Amino acid sequence: MDKKFKRTTVTSALPYANGPVHIGHLAGVYVPADIYVRYLRLKGEEVLFVGGSDEHGVPITIRAKKEGITPQDVVDRYHTLIRDSFKEFGISFDVYSRTSSKTHHQVASDFFKKLYENGKFIEKTTEQYYDEEAQQFLADRYIVGECPRCHATDAYGDQCEKCGSTLSPEELINPISKLSGAKPVKKETKHWYLPLDQHEEWLRQWILEDHKEWRPNVYGQCKSWLDLGLQPRAVSRDLDWGIPVPVEGAEGKVLYVWFDAPIGYISNTKELCDNNPQYGNWEKWWKDEETRLIHFIGKDNIVFHCIVFPAMLKAEGSYIIPDNVPSNEFLNLEGDKISTSRNWAVWLNEYLVEFPNKQDTLRYVLTANAPETKDNDFTWKDFQARNNNELVAIYGNFINRALVLTKKYFDGKVPALNELTDYDKETLKEFSNVKEKLESLLDNFKFRDAQKEAMNLARIGNKYLAETEPWKLAKTDMERTATILHIGLQIAANLAIAFEPFLPFSSAKLRTMLNMPDFSWNQLGKIDLLATGADLGEATLLFEKIEDDVIEGQIQKLQDTKKVNEENEWKPNAIKEETTFDDFCKMDIRVGTVLDCQKVPKADKLLQFKIDDGMGGRTIVSGIAQSYSPEELIGKQVCFIANFPTRKLKGVESQGMILSAVDKDGKLTVISPSRAVTNGAEVG
Repeated sequence: MDKKFKRTTVTSALPYANGPVHIGHLAGVYVPADIYVRYLRLKGEEVLFVGGSDEHGVPITIRAKKEGITPQDVVDRYHTLIRDSFKEFGISFDVYSRTSSKTHHQVASDFFKKLYENGKFIEKTTEQYYDEEAQQFLADRYIVGECPRCHATDAYGDQCEKCGSTLSPEELINPISKLSGAKPVKKETKHWYLPLDQHEEWLRQWILEDHKEWRPNVYGQCKSWLDLGLQPRAVSRDLDWGIPVPVEGAEGKVLYVWFDAPIGYISNTKELCDNNPQYGNWEKWWKDEETRLIHFIGKDNIVFHCIVFPAMLKAEGSYIIPDNVPSNEFLNLEGDKISTSRNWAVWLNEYLVEFPNKQDTLRYVLTANAPETKDNDFTWKDFQARNNNELVAIYGNFINRALVLTKKYFDGKVPALNELTDYDKETLKEFSNVKEKLESLLDNFKFRDAQKEAMNLARIGNKYLAETEPWKLAKTDMERTATILHIGLQIAANLAIAFEPFLPFSSAKLRTMLNMPDFSWNQLGKIDLLATGADLGEATLLFEKIEDDVIEGQIQKLQDTKKVNEENEWKPNAIKEETTFDDFCKMDIRVGTVLDCQKVPKADKLLQFKIDDGMGGRTIVSGIAQSYSPEELIGKQVCFIANFPTRKLKGVESQGMILSAVDKDGKLTVISPSRAVTNGAEVG
């Protein structure tokens, strides 16, 4: 960064409080954000780390309905679980609050009102999907149907989870309401929109010209959106869970969660500062031009944090806008996309129970596999290998050797530094610029490479002891042994500093072993961190080996999950016994138009159709009343078998059979031609 800032505000994406946090969240957002914040603090910089739970939005209302509880019950449960998991994992937020708080409701309402009063919104009346049975407008997630791209039958109105396509409800084939199963209708409703198109010119300059240093994935996604042309985006929606739109006549409408959630960064800061005067006035963290704003997010949030939220802040007029948005790509699990709905994930709260005191192992592996420029994969075998072959065999082995040998030969006191050999000087030179290397990488958000550089320091130390073999020299040359162990202990002290942002628990443990309570980033790379004669603490293992059976247990856990998913996955019925072309030709399948349709009295499943079959008309009774309302079918062309023998159903003579497909959930879909044909046309 060229400009010098006095302080830095760091935010991390607000996780939805409708489920626990998994390793994908950690790798994409929270571990890199925590590394960066710890690094700034270690340098003595003024920094604020803001987090919190996103507690509004449709996923929460869906879970509440599914469990038969209130949305508040849902968010109370998961906010506590997520907050406590983050704390135990070492994510060092200055504040972790929630968007259901009174402070947030007030701040978000005031933010909306200022933009509204200053004419920054446009009002539009549009037609949106409405469930007549549930008597409410449908959020995108309350609408499901067939994906127009991959033809999965359970795509949501905003996204198909099978192929990943972003959708709109209008694109779905045969959409239905998740609330009632009914086919939704279009109904007029009024909403307020943020006219992003009016911000396009300055956004294009600010991102594409002024921030070419942003990560390629962030820059590229923003460019794609800008090149397509920005459109107004609704900031309100018809829902009963959220922050009420603070405008007269807006009853039954709340702030859209994408508008409400990022304001949570601001409200959480205000809540912290109001209750903790040592942080100063909240506005210095959000409105002072000498404050740098950094957003850590996953790639699914790039547009909101690089285009939408900056447009909101600019429209308000008094806020700074982000200086960088270091977004990561996605982390997969054992070669498959992480899916919360399929339980294909490693959940943080479960990991903390199953791997006690191994927070740093997971932090290390997630950083080593960080999806900084492309999607990456987490496997349990790699997790084990990195722990055993790197943390234990390199870093831990070096520390253990240095301290145990010092205890054995010098009574646990830092030995004297005597005359240096050329090899000593070469070793010391190897890490003399470690501070500059790490700073260059961390300042540019290259956390994976920075951790490699920190581990390289452990490799230097391990190699140094392996090649000098002080345990052999101690038999003949204690002076030389003292020098070797002195240098080894200085490398160990450097490691305690270098790994502090990445592995905070291990670094604290190492500093205790080195009796090194005071340390700073500026000491990194120096060789006088431990004074000659200083007492060391008790040597303990820094890391523990993870055995095969532990890893096999985790792999089996995932295999069990996969088996359950496969068992629950819908599969077509087996093909019926072989038939012949002649048998098929016996069926006279025709196309007709539904002239009238009504429910058959005292029959929940039956509908009575009047069909224009091109031959004078006929009546057909079909058991599809639970999949369609009569009004949906009037005027529709359907396929029917014309030469079925007439039979009576609930007293009505049925002259044929309407063809329909049965979906995995038992829903029926009538078979229709893809374009209009003449009534009576044969199908064959």
